[in-house]
Amino acid sequence: MLQRYILEHAHKHGLSENEIYFTYKIFFGTLVSESRLRIINLLRSGEKNVSEIIKELNMNQSNVSHDLFRLKKCGFVLVEAKKQYRYYKLNEKTIRPLMALIDKHMAEYCIHIFRADKETKNGE
Repeated sequence: MLQRYILEHAHKHGLSENEIYFTYKIFFGTLVSESRLRIINLLRSGEKNVSEIIKELNMNQSNVSHDLFRLKKCGFVLVEAKKQYRYYKLNEKTIRPLMALIDKHMAEYCIHIFRADKETKNGE
């Protein structure tokens, strides 16, 4: 069952329950990309421009630009123009606390799955 807050907000914008679930897919789909997760985690240390992101993550410009577009569109990052550069920073209000919660959840529930799979593949 959907929470009342999301239902009220969605109905205000004329969305059906199926359309609400589609927006969940958009949100979680944003987190599926390893390159977007790398950008999110890099921006946890502070704002960066595209050139800095490319250099620090050793990614190509086209992929970084595409990922930043998606992250910006979904509200994961915010952009500020400073002189000739655009600086990207993590959405402090929602995404930073979400990532901290995800880190905690992964450490408690998910890392052991990866470790067990890795041990099985290595024949241990």
